[in-house]
Amino acid sequence: MGNFLAGKVVAVTGAGRGIGRAVAIAAAAEGARVVVNDYGVSVDGSSPTSEVAEAVVKEIVAAGGEAVAVADDVSTMTGGQRIVDVALSSYGRLDGVVCVAGILRERMLFNMTEEEWDSVVATHLKGTFTLFRAASAVMRRQRGGTLIGFTSGNHQGSVSQANYSAAKGGIISLVRSAALGLHKYGVTANAVAPVARTRMSAGVPMELAEIGEPEDVAALVVYLLSDRAREGGVTGQVYTIAGAKLAVWAQPRELRAAYAGGGSWTPEAIAEFLPGSVGTDPMPMLARVAEMEAAARGGERPNA
Repeated sequence: MGNFLAGKVVAVTGAGRGIGRAVAIAAAAEGARVVVNDYGVSVDGSSPTSEVAEAVVKEIVAAGGEAVAVADDVSTMTGGQRIVDVALSSYGRLDGVVCVAGILRERMLFNMTEEEWDSVVATHLKGTFTLFRAASAVMRRQRGGTLIGFTSGNHQGSVSQANYSAAKGGIISLVRSAALGLHKYGVTANAVAPVARTRMSAGVPMELAEIGEPEDVAALVVYLLSDRAREGGVTGQVYTIAGAKLAVWAQPRELRAAYAGGGSWTPEAIAEFLPGSVGTDPMPMLARVAEMEAAARGGERPNA
Protein backbone atom coordinates (compact mmCIF):
# COMPACT_ATOMS: atom_id res chain seq x y z
CA MET A 1 0.00 0.00 0.00
CA GLY A 2 1.27 3.46 -0.93
CA ASN A 3 0.33 6.85 0.48
CA PHE A 4 0.05 9.10 -2.59
CA LEU A 5 -3.65 9.60 -1.77
CA ALA A 6 -3.53 8.96 1.98
CA GLY A 7 -6.57 10.38 3.79
CA LYS A 8 -8.50 11.15 0.61
CA VAL A 9 -11.96 9.92 -0.39
CA VAL A 10 -12.42 9.25 -4.09
CA ALA A 11 -15.48 8.21 -6.12
CA VAL A 12 -15.03 6.43 -9.45
CA THR A 13 -17.83 5.75 -11.95
CA GLY A 14 -17.67 2.86 -14.38
CA ALA A 15 -15.39 1.24 -11.82
CA GLY A 16 -16.55 -2.33 -12.26
CA ARG A 17 -14.37 -3.13 -15.25
CA GLY A 18 -11.52 -1.88 -17.40
CA ILE A 19 -10.05 1.53 -16.73
CA GLY A 20 -12.53 2.44 -14.00
CA ARG A 21 -11.68 -0.72 -12.07
CA ALA A 22 -7.95 -0.05 -12.47
CA VAL A 23 -8.41 3.51 -11.20
CA ALA A 24 -10.42 2.38 -8.16
CA ILE A 25 -7.88 -0.28 -7.23
CA ALA A 26 -4.91 2.05 -7.77
CA ALA A 27 -6.50 4.82 -5.70
CA ALA A 28 -7.17 2.40 -2.87
CA ALA A 29 -3.62 1.06 -3.09
CA GLU A 30 -2.37 4.63 -2.63
CA GLY A 31 -4.38 5.11 0.57
CA ALA A 32 -7.70 6.51 -0.67
CA ARG A 33 -11.07 5.29 0.55
CA VAL A 34 -13.05 4.59 -2.60
CA VAL A 35 -16.69 4.76 -3.63
CA VAL A 36 -16.96 2.21 -6.44
CA ASN A 37 -19.80 3.04 -8.82
CA ASP A 38 -20.89 0.87 -11.70
CA TYR A 39 -24.37 0.35 -13.10
CA GLY A 40 -23.04 -2.96 -14.38
CA VAL A 41 -24.24 -2.73 -17.98
CA SER A 42 -22.82 -4.26 -21.15
CA VAL A 43 -20.95 -2.11 -23.69
CA ASP A 44 -24.24 -1.09 -25.35
CA GLY A 45 -25.80 -0.07 -22.02
CA SER A 46 -28.06 -3.07 -21.47
CA SER A 47 -28.46 -5.68 -18.70
CA PRO A 48 -27.53 -3.74 -15.54
CA THR A 49 -26.27 -5.63 -12.48
CA SER A 50 -24.78 -4.48 -9.18
CA GLU A 51 -22.41 -7.45 -8.91
CA VAL A 52 -19.50 -5.86 -10.77
CA ALA A 53 -19.17 -2.93 -8.36
CA GLU A 54 -19.43 -5.21 -5.35
CA ALA A 55 -16.74 -7.49 -6.80
CA VAL A 56 -14.26 -4.60 -7.02
CA VAL A 57 -15.02 -3.58 -3.44
CA LYS A 58 -14.19 -7.12 -2.35
CA GLU A 59 -10.86 -6.92 -4.22
CA ILE A 60 -9.98 -3.65 -2.53
CA VAL A 61 -10.93 -4.86 0.93
CA ALA A 62 -9.03 -8.13 0.44
CA ALA A 63 -5.92 -6.08 -0.36
CA GLY A 64 -6.31 -4.09 2.88
CA GLY A 65 -8.12 -1.05 1.51
CA GLU A 66 -11.48 0.57 2.21
CA ALA A 67 -14.29 0.81 -0.33
CA VAL A 68 -18.06 0.84 -0.70
CA ALA A 69 -20.20 0.01 -3.74
CA VAL A 70 -22.90 2.14 -5.38
CA ALA A 71 -24.73 0.64 -8.36
CA ASP A 72 -26.82 3.70 -9.33
CA ASP A 73 -27.17 5.02 -12.88
CA VAL A 74 -25.03 8.16 -13.27
CA SER A 75 -27.14 9.42 -16.18
CA THR A 76 -29.74 10.48 -13.60
CA MET A 77 -29.41 13.37 -11.18
CA THR A 78 -30.36 11.08 -8.30
CA GLY A 79 -27.66 8.63 -9.32
CA GLY A 80 -24.92 11.28 -9.30
CA GLN A 81 -26.14 12.68 -5.98
CA ARG A 82 -26.30 9.25 -4.36
CA ILE A 83 -22.63 8.60 -5.09
CA VAL A 84 -21.75 11.80 -3.25
CA ASP A 85 -24.17 11.06 -0.42
CA VAL A 86 -22.66 7.61 0.09
CA ALA A 87 -19.15 9.10 0.20
CA LEU A 88 -20.24 11.57 2.87
CA SER A 89 -22.22 9.08 4.93
CA SER A 90 -19.45 6.47 4.76
CA TYR A 91 -16.34 8.60 5.06
CA GLY A 92 -17.40 12.15 5.93
CA ARG A 93 -15.89 13.94 2.92
CA LEU A 94 -15.18 13.72 -0.81
CA ASP A 95 -11.85 14.79 -2.28
CA GLY A 96 -12.01 13.54 -5.85
CA VAL A 97 -14.36 12.15 -8.47
CA VAL A 98 -13.39 10.27 -11.62
CA CYS A 99 -16.06 9.85 -14.31
CA VAL A 100 -15.17 6.83 -16.44
CA ALA A 101 -18.64 5.36 -17.09
CA GLY A 102 -19.59 5.08 -20.76
CA ILE A 103 -21.35 3.04 -23.41
CA LEU A 104 -21.25 2.79 -27.20
CA ARG A 105 -24.01 2.78 -29.82
CA GLU A 106 -22.12 2.79 -33.11
CA ARG A 107 -24.05 4.01 -36.16
CA MET A 108 -23.51 6.26 -39.15
CA LEU A 109 -25.00 9.70 -38.57
CA PHE A 110 -27.65 9.35 -41.27
CA ASN A 111 -28.89 6.11 -39.66
CA MET A 112 -28.56 7.07 -35.99
CA THR A 113 -31.74 6.92 -33.93
CA GLU A 114 -32.77 9.34 -31.25
CA GLU A 115 -32.37 6.62 -28.62
CA GLU A 116 -28.84 5.82 -29.81
CA TRP A 117 -27.95 9.50 -29.54
CA ASP A 118 -29.66 10.14 -26.21
CA SER A 119 -28.36 7.07 -24.37
CA VAL A 120 -24.71 7.70 -25.26
CA VAL A 121 -24.82 11.43 -24.50
CA ALA A 122 -26.71 10.71 -21.26
CA THR A 123 -24.16 8.20 -19.99
CA HIS A 124 -20.98 10.05 -20.99
CA LEU A 125 -21.79 13.76 -20.86
CA LYS A 126 -24.73 13.96 -18.50
CA GLY A 127 -23.19 11.23 -16.36
CA THR A 128 -20.14 13.43 -15.92
CA PHE A 129 -22.31 16.46 -15.17
CA THR A 130 -24.44 14.73 -12.53
CA LEU A 131 -21.40 13.76 -10.47
CA PHE A 132 -19.53 17.02 -11.09
CA ARG A 133 -22.65 18.94 -10.04
CA ALA A 134 -23.14 17.05 -6.79
CA ALA A 135 -19.44 16.81 -5.94
CA SER A 136 -18.60 20.44 -6.70
CA ALA A 137 -21.14 21.64 -4.12
CA VAL A 138 -19.32 19.62 -1.45
CA MET A 139 -15.86 20.61 -2.66
CA ARG A 140 -16.82 24.28 -2.67
CA ARG A 141 -17.70 24.03 1.02
CA GLN A 142 -14.51 22.07 1.73
CA ARG A 143 -12.48 24.63 -0.23
CA GLY A 144 -10.79 21.88 -2.20
CA GLY A 145 -11.22 18.86 -4.41
CA THR A 146 -10.53 17.35 -7.82
CA LEU A 147 -12.88 16.61 -10.73
CA ILE A 148 -11.69 14.29 -13.51
CA GLY A 149 -13.65 13.65 -16.69
CA PHE A 150 -12.85 11.02 -19.28
CA THR A 151 -12.76 12.11 -22.90
CA SER A 152 -11.28 10.46 -26.00
CA GLY A 153 -9.13 11.28 -29.00
CA ASN A 154 -12.42 10.86 -30.84
CA HIS A 155 -13.49 14.29 -29.62
CA GLN A 156 -11.84 15.33 -32.90
CA GLY A 157 -14.64 13.53 -34.72
CA SER A 158 -15.59 10.00 -35.71
CA VAL A 159 -16.88 8.32 -38.83
CA SER A 160 -19.53 6.21 -37.13
CA GLN A 161 -19.74 7.45 -33.55
CA ALA A 162 -21.06 11.01 -33.78
CA ASN A 163 -22.91 10.52 -30.51
CA TYR A 164 -19.79 9.37 -28.67
CA SER A 165 -17.59 12.09 -30.20
CA ALA A 166 -20.08 14.84 -29.38
CA ALA A 167 -20.32 13.65 -25.78
CA LYS A 168 -16.54 13.44 -25.41
CA GLY A 169 -16.09 16.92 -26.84
CA GLY A 170 -18.72 18.18 -24.43
CA ILE A 171 -16.84 16.66 -21.51
CA ILE A 172 -13.75 18.69 -22.41
CA SER A 173 -15.77 21.91 -22.40
CA LEU A 174 -17.43 20.89 -19.12
CA VAL A 175 -14.02 20.24 -17.54
CA ARG A 176 -12.67 23.59 -18.68
CA SER A 177 -15.78 25.35 -17.40
CA ALA A 178 -15.40 23.62 -14.04
CA ALA A 179 -11.74 24.61 -13.89
CA LEU A 180 -12.64 28.25 -14.51
CA GLY A 181 -15.67 28.42 -12.25
CA LEU A 182 -14.28 26.49 -9.29
CA HIS A 183 -10.68 27.72 -9.24
CA LYS A 184 -11.35 30.29 -6.52
CA TYR A 185 -12.67 27.52 -4.27
CA GLY A 186 -9.50 25.45 -4.58
CA VAL A 187 -11.11 22.88 -6.89
CA THR A 188 -9.25 21.56 -9.94
CA ALA A 189 -10.72 19.88 -13.02
CA ASN A 190 -8.95 17.92 -15.75
CA ALA A 191 -9.75 15.44 -18.51
CA VAL A 192 -8.05 12.21 -19.54
CA ALA A 193 -8.14 10.82 -23.09
CA PRO A 194 -6.86 7.27 -22.60
CA VAL A 195 -5.73 4.73 -25.16
CA ALA A 196 -5.89 1.35 -23.43
CA ARG A 197 -7.06 -2.20 -24.01
CA THR A 198 -10.65 -2.44 -22.76
CA ARG A 199 -14.04 -3.83 -23.80
CA MET A 200 -14.75 -0.57 -25.64
CA SER A 201 -11.39 -0.21 -27.40
CA ALA A 202 -11.71 -3.74 -28.77
CA GLY A 203 -14.20 -2.41 -31.31
CA VAL A 204 -11.98 0.36 -32.70
CA PRO A 205 -11.81 -0.18 -36.50
CA MET A 206 -8.07 0.40 -36.78
CA GLU A 207 -4.85 -0.82 -35.27
CA LEU A 208 -3.43 1.50 -32.63
CA ALA A 209 0.34 1.81 -32.67
CA GLU A 210 0.34 3.47 -29.25
CA ILE A 211 -1.83 1.67 -26.72
CA GLY A 212 -1.41 0.68 -23.11
CA GLU A 213 -3.20 -1.05 -20.28
CA PRO A 214 -5.84 0.29 -17.87
CA GLU A 215 -3.18 0.38 -15.14
CA ASP A 216 -1.19 2.93 -17.17
CA VAL A 217 -4.20 5.23 -17.17
CA ALA A 218 -4.73 4.68 -13.46
CA ALA A 219 -1.24 5.98 -12.69
CA LEU A 220 -2.05 9.30 -14.38
CA VAL A 221 -5.39 9.58 -12.62
CA VAL A 222 -3.82 8.94 -9.21
CA TYR A 223 -1.38 11.76 -9.89
CA LEU A 224 -4.18 14.13 -10.96
CA LEU A 225 -6.08 13.31 -7.76
CA SER A 226 -3.06 14.05 -5.59
CA ASP A 227 -1.87 17.14 -3.79
CA ARG A 228 1.20 17.10 -6.06
CA ALA A 229 -0.99 17.95 -9.05
CA ARG A 230 -2.90 20.62 -7.14
CA GLU A 231 0.31 22.22 -5.89
CA GLY A 232 1.58 22.24 -9.45
CA GLY A 233 -1.46 24.21 -10.63
CA VAL A 234 -2.66 21.45 -12.95
CA THR A 235 -6.21 22.35 -13.95
CA GLY A 236 -8.25 22.77 -17.14
CA GLN A 237 -5.99 20.32 -19.00
CA VAL A 238 -6.59 17.37 -21.32
CA TYR A 239 -4.03 14.57 -21.14
CA THR A 240 -3.58 11.48 -23.26
CA ILE A 241 -1.82 8.43 -21.90
CA ALA A 242 -1.12 5.48 -24.19
CA GLY A 243 1.31 3.04 -22.68
CA ALA A 244 4.66 4.82 -22.50
CA LYS A 245 3.28 7.99 -24.11
CA LEU A 246 2.04 10.92 -22.02
CA ALA A 247 0.78 14.00 -23.88
CA VAL A 248 -1.10 17.23 -23.26
CA TRP A 249 -3.60 18.66 -25.77
CA ALA A 250 -3.52 22.29 -26.89
CA GLN A 251 -5.97 24.80 -25.51
CA PRO A 252 -8.48 26.15 -28.09
CA ARG A 253 -7.24 29.33 -29.73
CA GLU A 254 -7.67 31.34 -32.90
CA LEU A 255 -5.07 30.57 -35.55
CA ARG A 256 -5.46 33.48 -37.97
CA ALA A 257 -7.77 36.47 -38.31
CA ALA A 258 -8.56 39.08 -40.91
CA TYR A 259 -10.67 42.23 -40.82
CA ALA A 260 -12.97 43.63 -43.45
CA GLY A 261 -11.84 46.94 -44.83
CA GLY A 262 -15.29 48.50 -44.69
CA GLY A 263 -16.16 47.12 -41.27
CA SER A 264 -18.34 44.25 -42.48
CA TRP A 265 -18.08 41.26 -44.79
CA THR A 266 -20.09 40.23 -47.81
CA PRO A 267 -20.24 36.64 -49.12
CA GLU A 268 -18.35 37.77 -52.22
CA ALA A 269 -15.58 39.39 -50.20
CA ILE A 270 -15.23 36.32 -47.99
CA ALA A 271 -15.03 34.10 -51.07
CA GLU A 272 -12.16 36.20 -52.39
CA PHE A 273 -10.34 36.71 -49.10
CA LEU A 274 -10.78 33.60 -46.94
CA PRO A 275 -8.94 30.92 -48.99
CA GLY A 276 -5.66 32.79 -49.23
CA SER A 277 -5.64 34.77 -45.99
CA VAL A 278 -7.60 33.11 -43.19
CA GLY A 279 -7.53 29.69 -44.82
CA THR A 280 -8.25 26.40 -43.05
CA ASP A 281 -6.69 24.32 -40.30
CA PRO A 282 -5.95 20.84 -41.69
CA MET A 283 -8.06 18.06 -40.16
CA PRO A 284 -5.75 15.11 -39.43
CA MET A 285 -8.66 12.71 -39.00
CA LEU A 286 -9.61 13.12 -42.69
CA ALA A 287 -6.37 11.43 -43.68
CA ARG A 288 -7.15 8.60 -41.27
CA VAL A 289 -10.60 8.19 -42.82
CA ALA A 290 -9.08 7.82 -46.29
CA GLU A 291 -6.61 5.26 -44.89
CA MET A 292 -9.40 3.28 -43.25
CA GLU A 293 -11.51 3.28 -46.41
CA ALA A 294 -8.58 2.08 -48.51
CA ALA A 295 -7.80 -0.70 -46.03
CA ALA A 296 -11.44 -1.75 -45.91
CA ARG A 297 -11.52 -2.07 -49.70
CA GLY A 298 -8.44 -4.29 -49.50
CA GLY A 299 -9.84 -6.38 -46.67
CA GLU A 300 -7.14 -5.19 -44.26
CA ARG A 301 -6.89 -3.11 -41.07
CA PRO A 302 -5.00 0.16 -41.44
CA ASN A 303 -1.84 0.86 -39.47
CA ALA A 304 -1.92 3.75 -37.01
